[in-house]
Amino acid sequence: MATLLYNTRPSLRPSRALSTMLADMLRDPQTAPAQPVPTFTPAADILETATGFELHLALPGVKKDAVHIDFLDGQLVVSGDRPNPAAVAKAAAAPATEASSTPAEAAPETPAAPTFRRTETNYGAFNRRFRLPETVNVKAIGAELTDGILRVTLPFDTEKVTTQHIEIR
Repeated sequence: MATLLYNTRPSLRPSRALSTMLADMLRDPQTAPAQPVPTFTPAADILETATGFELHLALPGVKKDAVHIDFLDGQLVVSGDRPNPAAVAKAAAAPATEASSTPAEAAPETPAAPTFRRTETNYGAFNRRFRLPETVNVKAIGAELTDGILRVTLPFDTEKVTTQHIEIR
């Protein structure tokens, strides 16, 4: 004889649609700040080729005059500044308002500085340090900034001996 089972509990369906639940789960739990922080650390990729290393730093919107590359105590130091657009607009508007000393002179209309509503990019000063191996020829280091990527080439020093086999007599 077959046994019949009945479910006496009500259906356990979610009260919201599945798409709404997924959207809530996948939503970014951290809200982005409305104002940018004063410093940041640029993202870096390090590649090794047959001739040496390549260092790629993501610096979108940074002019090459604002980047400084130094070699100090075995470390490559990349530093600079990426100004935020709100500070640049405020600085440009400030001299125009201070220039008119008499109220009778009509000051030219300057656009208001933009207000950040959400920031996901980084502005401000940056500083990255990379310890270089002994095999890098420091005098032949080169750098190029194109399309927002700083490419630093670190060629191997071919005159240095890094490995050597010594025969026993």
